[in-house]
Amino acid sequence: MKYRRLGRTELEVSVICLGSMTWGEQNNREEAFEQLDLAIGHGVNFIDTAELYAVPARAETQGASESIIGEWLRARGGRARLVLASKVAGPGEGWIDHIREGRTRYTRATLRAALEASLARLQTDYLDLYQLHWPERNTNYFGRLGYEPTRDDFTPIAETLEALGELVQEGKIRHIGLSNESAWGTMKFLHVADQLGLPRVVSVQNPYSLLNRSYEVGLAEVSHREGCGLLAYSPLGFGVLTGKYLDQTPDGSRLRLYPGYDRYSNTQAVAATRAYVELARAHGLDPAQMALAWCNSRPFLTSTILGATSLSQLQINIDSIDLDLSAEVVEGIEAIHVRHPNPAP
Repeated sequence: MKYRRLGRTELEVSVICLGSMTWGEQNNREEAFEQLDLAIGHGVNFIDTAELYAVPARAETQGASESIIGEWLRARGGRARLVLASKVAGPGEGWIDHIREGRTRYTRATLRAALEASLARLQTDYLDLYQLHWPERNTNYFGRLGYEPTRDDFTPIAETLEALGELVQEGKIRHIGLSNESAWGTMKFLHVADQLGLPRVVSVQNPYSLLNRSYEVGLAEVSHREGCGLLAYSPLGFGVLTGKYLDQTPDGSRLRLYPGYDRYSNTQAVAATRAYVELARAHGLDPAQMALAWCNSRPFLTSTILGATSLSQLQINIDSIDLDLSAEVVEGIEAIHVRHPNPAP
């Protein structure tokens, strides 16, 4: 395994992070335990979850992923050797009404209540990283590239940071991060933190893959200059970059079960995926490993978040850490990107 520093903190996290959004929905408790055991056995020390999970968001499974991790921690021990991250849900009336009636805000009261509930499910006294799952603001996230100006009302960033700072002082959080955030939002959080002497953001968890390199426009420089690296989620585009969805949608697959989550199968994305898969196979590489190895190699990246529903796929994905792409493969990737730039935001 390889490790990188989490922001400017003292924490060293594995470049492979184990995601948990399928636990409690596609994967049961026993399967999640097997995934955790496999990943930890290969040197993974970074686990990511959220109060929202499992996905898709439902009242019946809300918090299930955290609860499973908590049960695993109680059974296996070793909390101190792990870097555990979770997220507080933002507003979402109509689709997460089961979480604070969908009107969740990043206020002092909400952040404290959400964190306490997550800690109870995780059976731990603290989180190493606590992230705002998506902005309160009406901005471009969850598949939207363009920003449309609107009149909106959101909790002042200073109030949010002050509330998080109190939780840091109490030892319940070690560090804070953002997710699904823009360059403006990230810089605003950093500026307010520096101005008021409050905790700085140490990471940004955003989508990033061969099919969506929008992070490189603006946010990559922020990560580099401000010490808040990317935690890349959906590095395989919901599994599309494995090639298994080309010309078919396998039974039992995520996109068969949850077609509403598919943002990676438009005409341009399919054409790009086919080109990436063909490139990998022409060089004797597994398509998933090539896509992940490319993510792992990015200089602004801290960790690549992997999620898998089977142990065999998880093993293949973890093994990507040992793959160094040749210059010829990288040139091939860049050539495809020129032909099909960011086809799946």
